[in-house]
Amino acid sequence: VSDLRPSTLPGSFDVSCSMFDLRSPPHRFMKRYDSLSSVPSSTSSRKDSQGSNRSLDTITLSGDERDFGRLNVKLCYVSSVEQIWITILHCKDLSWPSSCGENPRICVKGILTLPRPVQFKSSAKEGCNDIEFMETFVFAIKLQSLQAVRLVFKIQTQTPRKKTIGECSLALRELSSEESSHWLDISPPSK
Repeated sequence: VSDLRPSTLPGSFDVSCSMFDLRSPPHRFMKRYDSLSSVPSSTSSRKDSQGSNRSLDTITLSGDERDFGRLNVKLCYVSSVEQIWITILHCKDLSWPSSCGENPRICVKGILTLPRPVQFKSSAKEGCNDIEFMETFVFAIKLQSLQAVRLVFKIQTQTPRKKTIGECSLALRELSSEESSHWLDISPPSK
């Protein structure tokens, strides 16, 4: 971050006459600005605060990983009756291939990766930016069995045809009687 105000500190002359100087004629730097950012493209490959030499392209690509959306779930284990409670709440900022149509029907399939997998599925909702499911699934399974497995979620389209468009997972090591909320980044389905 650079202070754009004029300063009388020694050594500040370098900054005031650099590309950060808003008083310089606009034609000098007009073509150097990147379309994705207000930062001059000439600075995009400079070292960041951690000293890494990431370019603007690298930063943009790593941001694309989150473009598949996020899934919000709540988990709780009721030890008195040995039950796991799984609530699928929201799916936000979900993206899907254009081949699925404009507003496909979307559901979430859950899998507890036990030796004999336990599967469940939400009802199908119309695809949009914020899909609200608010559905709870309850299974009677011993805590020791659950703490060694993962809970996998597959986001699927139901129309025009069934297709997995993203997935995310969560380890159940920390499962407890206190309800916990999780936002999971959805990634492309594994091949």
